[in-house]
Amino acid sequence: MLSFHRQATRQLLLSARTCFSSKGDKKPSHPKFVFGVPKETFPHENRVAATPESIKNLVKDGHQVLVETGAGQKANFADNVYQEVGAKVVDSKSIYDQSDVILKIRPPENTKALKENQTLTSFIYPAQNKELLNQLQEKKITTFAMECVPRITRAQTYDALSSMANIAGYKAVVLAANEFGRFFAGQMTAAGKVPPAKVMVIGAGVAGLSAIVTAKNMGAIVRAFDTRLATKEQVKSCGAEFLEVKINGEVVDGAGIGGYAKEMGKEYLEAELALFLKQAKEVDIIITTALIPGRPAPKLLSKELVENMKQGSIIVDLAAETGGNCELCKPGELYNHEGKVKIIGYTDLPSRLPTQSSTLYANNIGKLMQYIVGTIKDPNGNMTQVDLNDDVVRQSLVTLNGELKWPPPPIITSKSELQQADTTKAATGHKKQEVKVDPYKQAWKNHLQWLMMALGYQSPNMEFLKMLNTFALAGIVGYQVVWGVTPALHSPLMSVTNAVSGIIIVGGMELMDGRVFTRIL
Repeated sequence: MLSFHRQATRQLLLSARTCFSSKGDKKPSHPKFVFGVPKETFPHENRVAATPESIKNLVKDGHQVLVETGAGQKANFADNVYQEVGAKVVDSKSIYDQSDVILKIRPPENTKALKENQTLTSFIYPAQNKELLNQLQEKKITTFAMECVPRITRAQTYDALSSMANIAGYKAVVLAANEFGRFFAGQMTAAGKVPPAKVMVIGAGVAGLSAIVTAKNMGAIVRAFDTRLATKEQVKSCGAEFLEVKINGEVVDGAGIGGYAKEMGKEYLEAELALFLKQAKEVDIIITTALIPGRPAPKLLSKELVENMKQGSIIVDLAAETGGNCELCKPGELYNHEGKVKIIGYTDLPSRLPTQSSTLYANNIGKLMQYIVGTIKDPNGNMTQVDLNDDVVRQSLVTLNGELKWPPPPIITSKSELQQADTTKAATGHKKQEVKVDPYKQAWKNHLQWLMMALGYQSPNMEFLKMLNTFALAGIVGYQVVWGVTPALHSPLMSVTNAVSGIIIVGGMELMDGRVFTRIL
């Protein structure tokens, strides 16, 4: 009987190994494309959509890459460096004439240079660019919008909005420090005491959290506000004080679908503005990051508020490009209101760090293209044959061979959003997609179940089973801890989730009674 079970265990292990090896050895063949990277022509735009490193990955996959002469010069990427990794440096006309896929950062000013049935990937902002959408449809362009990549865990690598917002938050603090007349950190010197600067950040998304961390690292006292209570823990973990709005003694949560804030009622807005007015009299610097997708930025800082700030105060409005959160903001300018408060409304903060911005954006768009191409099953196919059942592909797709695919059906990321999505299903006409079971995953699941049963039967002693059980339970707990973080916050909090994972791993090793490493840490 014992030999039978040993033989059964051996067969299960062999079948599992075979299942894995057959899956790993089979490398699906995907179509090869010519990617074109034109030079950005938008005023003051210094970034480039592809770097030598991102191009190296595309070339490794068998694709060809064309780069316009001087495209990466402002971002410190010379033409010869592109050539060294396998790209061809050509003129602007050749880029559009010879490329299957155009990679850009800014939306194209017009589609005259694009040829019919071409593919375009860049920031598009379809809600604001109706005329551009019409032109893309007329030319039968397949379009992927970088800002429409869903905010889900597996799409973090492609999230260009988070990458650029992270840089904007950092640069906002640096600009504020440059214009501010004092130190950020407090000091005690022989010449006297220097108080630390007080900074208030409105909006605790990616840009807000980046600004909080940067200001805190520079020694400032930081306060932050966000209507989403889910961000409270994240703000505190960054060392800042979280400000709350209470109505009738109760704190109201403003979290909406997809990790964004929802539109609040009049009573809440009045209480919110009163809070800002009170804080404005105390703080030295205010950084605003509040945006509403597809709509003008909400006005949060009134003229009255600005005039109540201290002499020499600074406001950095990161929403300046869509109208600004400050009533007195002048997009693209630094405005000194009555010689008392400086309002920075620059709209090109990521472009002011062109090398870093280009590196992150190129990684985002390059990995996205590799992923999308990977969904095309036909080795001789084209971009119109992408997998529309894939959430990443469907959410980022704006037009498919000229057919409008925007707006996409919503993705449900949590149970609390299920009811909100159901109420809009009838209006949008989107039906719930059927879940297809992967035969390979199901087969492997069955193999794993039998393997665990055989392992339990063949275990050498009870201590081994206890340790195995502890390991399995710790894995489940760790998975749930990290997965419990709101998907929209995964990118700015990657260091936090990694730290949690590390703590769980160390805890598991400690449970092994010091046999892996000493207890003295």
